[in-house]
Amino acid sequence: MPTVSPSVLPVLMLFASNVFMTFAWYGHLKFKETWLPVAILVSWGIAFFEYWLAVPANRWGSAVYSAAQLKTMQEVITLIVFAGFSVLYLREPLGWNHGLGFAFIALGAFFIFHKWS
Repeated sequence: MPTVSPSVLPVLMLFASNVFMTFAWYGHLKFKETWLPVAILVSWGIAFFEYWLAVPANRWGSAVYSAAQLKTMQEVITLIVFAGFSVLYLREPLGWNHGLGFAFIALGAFFIFHKWS
């Protein structure tokens, strides 16, 4: 049975955890008529699964990546997942300014991951 590379597994788990996190934080925006305490409880329930993925992703990922690299990876993945969520679920378009802002964050990720000698 094939196993997932230790450098790839945290990335996959962080992507999955970010899907849960994004729905927990922003999914309720399509249901603004729902009583806020109910939205909070549902969000907590969704976030529970996000933690079940994010915590081991960071624990196992720390064997391959530094904490700064894991955090940077998390932020870039969050933006990728959120961009798709915003367009596909919330039906909110992204403009050139969003793309430019995301590009600057990706540039920051380059500086974190680049091996400087």
